[in-house]
Amino acid sequence: MPFVHDLRIRYGECDMQGVVFNANYLAYIDDAIDRWFATLLHSSGSGDGFDCMVKRATVEWSSPATRGDVLSLTPSVVRWGRTSFDVAVDGRVGERPVFAAVLVYVSVTPGGIEPCPVPDEVRAALG
Repeated sequence: MPFVHDLRIRYGECDMQGVVFNANYLAYIDDAIDRWFATLLHSSGSGDGFDCMVKRATVEWSSPATRGDVLSLTPSVVRWGRTSFDVAVDGRVGERPVFAAVLVYVSVTPGGIEPCPVPDEVRAALG
């Protein structure tokens, strides 16, 4: 069963066109991945033996999300490297695609910034 993070779009997250302002999608993605890590890694963040940083984020939009919509975000690992991994995030309102994002994460020493290998238990938990 894939992990899904749902959120309801609020009025203040929309622009003058009545659709979600584009920068808010990265905040939504960050929240979804934070919840995903907390659930699957039983993590509360840095200091739990695993930490990572975003190196690159790309977002491609298919359709708008508007106030009151429930946006469902589904993250999944689509590539593993030695010290990095790619997470795809699918965003939908019901069955309608809204966006697709890919984030490149680099595993770093907990609380630091030096790249380090992705721990085996993280690979196993995130698939």
